[in-house]
Amino acid sequence: MTDLLITYLPILMFIAIAGILGIVLMGLPMIIAPSQPDPEKLSAYECGFNAFEDARMKFDVRFYLVSILFIVVDLDLMFLFPFAVAYLDLPREEALFAFWSMMVFLGVFFIGYLYEFRKGALEWE
Repeated sequence: MTDLLITYLPILMFIAIAGILGIVLMGLPMIIAPSQPDPEKLSAYECGFNAFEDARMKFDVRFYLVSILFIVVDLDLMFLFPFAVAYLDLPREEALFAFWSMMVFLGVFFIGYLYEFRKGALEWE
């Protein structure tokens, strides 16, 4: 049992050091940085002018469509990397099956992308 715990000791040390370092790096600016707010520092700086409407205004649905499509493409690409790494170690029969499985996956992805493109979800006016 102690051998098992000793093998995980470097991981526990890494987690402890990362946690301590994170807390120190977040707390250090609170101690060192001067805090002297004035009206100029507290003014709006993100877009250059003060807000003139309600912050809860509605966004166009196309913004959400583009963001969801970005997430879908990102997740699909995330599946491709492990596939490419594991593909080289597969025997010939399994590699052939894996290749065609990935082609079906990419085909379904491409058909969905074409559908969204034809519906105009990627056009921004």
